[in-house]
Amino acid sequence: MSASEFYRIKRLPPYVFEEVNKLKAQKRAEGVDIIDFGFGNPDLPTPQHVIDKLIETVQKPRTTGYSVSRGIMGLRQAYARYYKRRFNVELDPVDEIVATLGSKEGFANFAQAITAPGDVIFAPDPSYPLHAYGFIIAGAKIQGIKAVTADEYLAGVKAAIEAADKPPMAIVVCFPSNPTGQVADLSFYKDIVAIAKKHDIIILSDLAYSEIYYGDPPPSIFQVDGAKDVAIETTSLSKTYSMAGWRMGCVVGSKRLIAALARVKSYLDYGAFTPIQVAACAALDGPQDCVDHARNVYRSRRDVMVETFTRAGWDVPTPEASMYIWAPLPKGFEALGSLEFAKSLMVNAGIAVSPGNGFGENGEGYVRMAVVENEQRIRQAARNIKQFLKTGP
Repeated sequence: MSASEFYRIKRLPPYVFEEVNKLKAQKRAEGVDIIDFGFGNPDLPTPQHVIDKLIETVQKPRTTGYSVSRGIMGLRQAYARYYKRRFNVELDPVDEIVATLGSKEGFANFAQAITAPGDVIFAPDPSYPLHAYGFIIAGAKIQGIKAVTADEYLAGVKAAIEAADKPPMAIVVCFPSNPTGQVADLSFYKDIVAIAKKHDIIILSDLAYSEIYYGDPPPSIFQVDGAKDVAIETTSLSKTYSMAGWRMGCVVGSKRLIAALARVKSYLDYGAFTPIQVAACAALDGPQDCVDHARNVYRSRRDVMVETFTRAGWDVPTPEASMYIWAPLPKGFEALGSLEFAKSLMVNAGIAVSPGNGFGENGEGYVRMAVVENEQRIRQAARNIKQFLKTGP
C-alpha cells in the first residue's frame, strides 16, 4: 500500500508548495543563487537574553527530563502577564492557558479535540493551509469563505450561515492575516462573537502576527465581553522573537475548550523542552525593544520591496501587518496562474515566492512574498524582476 492510499492522506490535496520547494532545491544544487521570499522563516537573530536563559537553564540538574503537556506554570503565568499588558485581558493560567509547540501544533490538536467526522467548519480563503487542513485531517468538512479583508469575511460568514441548513460547528478567524497582511478591528470581533453566541458556534482566532504590525496594534478577540464563552486564541513566539525553530506558542480562552485541548495533548506529548519554556518566559517578561526592532526591520523591508518592485513594473500593495506581501500576478502574466508564475520567476529571475493557490481557491492569481531577505537582496530581486518582466510570459 502506498502512502496515498491511506484514508487521511487521501483527504489531502497535493501540496502546492512542494513543487516550488523541489525546484528551489534543484536550482541551488546547480549553484544558482536563489533570493528566497517563499518561506516565512525569520532571518533575524533570537534576542541574546533569551539565548542566555536557555543556556543557563539547560545546565541545571533536572531540567532535561519530561516536562508537562500543558506547559510549566511559569510560562503560563508569563502568557497571562502578556495578555494583561498587551490587551488588558485577564486570563487564569491554571485553566485558561495551554502552552503549545508553536501555534501550529496547538491549532491542529484543538481540531482533533473538538471535531467529529462530517462537522462543517468555516475557514478563510485565502488563509494559512492549516486552518483548513487541520480540520480536514480530523474528519471535518471545510467551507472556504472569501477573506481578502475582514469585512469581506464577515459578510461571507453571515451569508453562509443564512444559506445553510444548520450553522457550522466552528469558524476560523486569522487577523493579521497570513497571507494577505490584512487586519481586523475590534468591531469585527464584536460581530463575530455575537454571531457565535447566537448560533452556538466555536470561534478559533489565530493571532500569530499580533506584534508584526505597521499601524494600530491588532486587538485580541478577548477584548470583547463574553468571548471566553465561545472562543480560543492561538499565539506564537516564532515571528515576534525570531524563535520559529524553538516551537513555542500558546492557546488561551474558554475553560471548556482549553480542557478539551489539554486532554488530547496529555495523550500526545510531554510539552516543550523545559529550558525552551524557561527561555520563553524571558522573552515574554524581558525587554521588548527587540520586538520593536524586528517590527521596524520588517516595515523598512516592506517599504523597500513595495517601492522597488513597483518601479520595476510589478505593482504590489502595501500590507497593514505581518511579514508578507500579497501581490497579484504582474500584468501580462495572469494566464500563467500562480504556480507556473512562481516556477518561471525562480527559473528566470532566481526568486522564490509562494504560489497563492496554495492558500486556497481564492488565492489563485496571487503570490505571497515574505520579507525575510535584507534590503540589498530585495533591491537585487527588483533588478531581476525588471529584466524578467521585459521578456514577457
